[in-house]
Amino acid sequence: MTAGQELGPGARPEDAADRGRAGPRAAPPAGAGPATPWPGSWQPLGARFRTGPDGARGTNFALWAAGAEAVDLCLFDEDGQESRHRLTEQNFQTWHGYLPDVLPGTRYGFRVHGRWDPWTGARWNPAKLLLDPYARAVDGDYTAHDATCGSVRDWPEREVADTVRDNRDSAAYVPKAVVVHDDDDWYDDQRPKTPWAETVLYEVHVRGFTMRHPGVPPELRGTYAGLGHPAAIEHLTGLGVTAVELLPVHQYASEDHLQARGLTNYWGYNSIGYFAPHAGYSSSGSRGQQVGEFKRMVRALHAAGIEVILDVVYNHTAEAGELGPTLSLRGIDNAGYYRLPLNRRRGYADYTGCGNTLDTRQPQTVRLITDSLRYWVTEMGVDGFRFDLAAALARGSDGVEMHHPFLAAVSQDPVLSRVKLIAEPWDVGAGGYQVGGFPPLWAEWNDKYRDTVRDFWRGARPDVRELGYRLSGSSDLYQRGGRRPYASVNFVTAHDGFTLRDLVSYHRKHNEANGEDNRDGTNDNRSWNCGAEGGTDDPAVQELRRRQLRNLLATLLLSTGVPMLTAGDELGRTQGGNNNAYCQDNEVSWLDWSLLDDPGWRSLRDLTARLVRLRRDHPVLRQRAFFSGRAATPDGRPDLAWFGPEGREMTEADWFAPTTGLGMLLSGAAMSERDQRGRPLRDDSFLLLLNAGTRELPFTLPGGAPTTGYESVLDTSLADQSAPPATRYPAAVALPLPARSLHLMRLLPAASTNGDHPR
Repeated sequence: MTAGQELGPGARPEDAADRGRAGPRAAPPAGAGPATPWPGSWQPLGARFRTGPDGARGTNFALWAAGAEAVDLCLFDEDGQESRHRLTEQNFQTWHGYLPDVLPGTRYGFRVHGRWDPWTGARWNPAKLLLDPYARAVDGDYTAHDATCGSVRDWPEREVADTVRDNRDSAAYVPKAVVVHDDDDWYDDQRPKTPWAETVLYEVHVRGFTMRHPGVPPELRGTYAGLGHPAAIEHLTGLGVTAVELLPVHQYASEDHLQARGLTNYWGYNSIGYFAPHAGYSSSGSRGQQVGEFKRMVRALHAAGIEVILDVVYNHTAEAGELGPTLSLRGIDNAGYYRLPLNRRRGYADYTGCGNTLDTRQPQTVRLITDSLRYWVTEMGVDGFRFDLAAALARGSDGVEMHHPFLAAVSQDPVLSRVKLIAEPWDVGAGGYQVGGFPPLWAEWNDKYRDTVRDFWRGARPDVRELGYRLSGSSDLYQRGGRRPYASVNFVTAHDGFTLRDLVSYHRKHNEANGEDNRDGTNDNRSWNCGAEGGTDDPAVQELRRRQLRNLLATLLLSTGVPMLTAGDELGRTQGGNNNAYCQDNEVSWLDWSLLDDPGWRSLRDLTARLVRLRRDHPVLRQRAFFSGRAATPDGRPDLAWFGPEGREMTEADWFAPTTGLGMLLSGAAMSERDQRGRPLRDDSFLLLLNAGTRELPFTLPGGAPTTGYESVLDTSLADQSAPPATRYPAAVALPLPARSLHLMRLLPAASTNGDHPR
């Protein structure tokens, strides 16, 4: 062992002063201010500015750091000079102190002293400046540099590199926490409180949505203020969506390998600050101004009737694996926050594919997450959350457990149990796929819906039983335990994967721009390029692609469950075949609003809005209860019936026969729901016909009382979607259903049928 390094288990803190990575050491405590802060309070955690009864102003700091031997609070002035203040008070494993005259806008961090013994999971290293896990705002970015790593990355013996402590100071390369004072009580905010069954989600990236929007002022593009601008909100209200699901807005850091290639983590699934809105999306500043700007965005969206759902990443942090940077939790209490393998405590259990996994078996980790969630609801105004890799949060000692302490804590919380909770119900570990497995209160991203609908329209002929379940709310997955159809968040595309236009334009991924030799991103796209790879001038291919887009959007918005649109799909947005654009902060990912100059793409936008309105106006298309399939009206009509092309109800044998055509009849007269006064809820009845085949399919329209005719509401075979077809057809006639098309019809009472014949 060379002088300047520390290696081996059992290393003691008193030995550490003369060991560590050769080179500049962490500077000794310096600067002005009281040598010892006032005692202050051990709660709440984080930095809280307050004015005392005597008029004195200052900030209380509190940091949970079990096992630590000392904690230094580090303040930074405008020139970046650091002053350190030892927190000498400790209660319930929380180190705390109050400093007078520390005002909002002050930047700070912590240095935590303790044992360096990676073999037991102990990775304290006071040379590393640590971000407060409870920081309300963050200033500055993480810069990839070896000094940020708690251990020596380039140690010659690679197999033990993570056990050699690096004593270089990291302060120049890491973000700082910011003291924030905000006493907003939200008295003027009106939450939309949209019922689940009426919800239409719109997954959107704060930056990408407005970077090229011509109606948003240039200085506001890519920011919270830009998303809250009237021009941006006008598009959302025009579509009729009820909630935006924002890709991660917690403070995040870009991985070292991306920085080395001149790229950034555009999606933001690499959180480092669970209370801080990402400063990179602020137009007004990063010294606390981002907090107020985020709140103003939420207020503007609420005023337009739009809820705000956050995509949150509590399953891992930006500190990555053993040789990742030490930015916060690793240096505060590594074994207290992260899952460490029992047989290799120097490493990390990785159920996320990102190098580490937060240990939600630990009370302090559950507290950190639930405190963060409550903060975003009560103080930042959000209306719900979508949990990235939620199965990782429910992992106990023996796999994923639906009675896990984290899930129990959320379900009984008086704040969190009242907001929308959406699980991405899988992780990358064994047994991590849990679609349909989450308990009541939780909705789930339903990837079985995605795969089935993609397969059907690309002509893969999935099991027709599978398609029936997905169109009618996925009762096979969600009916257990008292859950409802709105537990299924239906989607065809999301941020991860092809855009809708690329789904019908590319057979394979084209991710070369990511710099990973096209190895990244899934190969299971279930896409069909309609006969040409990528862009083409062939008018027949172009029209087929647009018809397929209409088919996919109509299927999504006419299915029972909660639909989720991906921002830009309604405009025909393309990523050039990139199905993993997580690092493309450029025109690849940003919405191209000039697409609306094309009448064809405007028509797609208008069709999307018309489908959303149709869903809003007809409760039979967004039912709150699962269908029974049993007779529920005096005439013996069931609430849901399935028909084959011959016009007769499907038999058990029909469900096992391959087919490209299917009819679904939704009875508005047989709904099991009641209105708020307890009266039976009634609506129009609709017949949905689907033909994914390559040839025209004669489909006999079901006959029998009380309906003798149908009125066409939507026909995706028509290029002009500016208005409903409004064509009427008598019952019991064979309707020629064009190849690869969807037809929605409203059932007419007998007196309304005029005898028109199908064209």
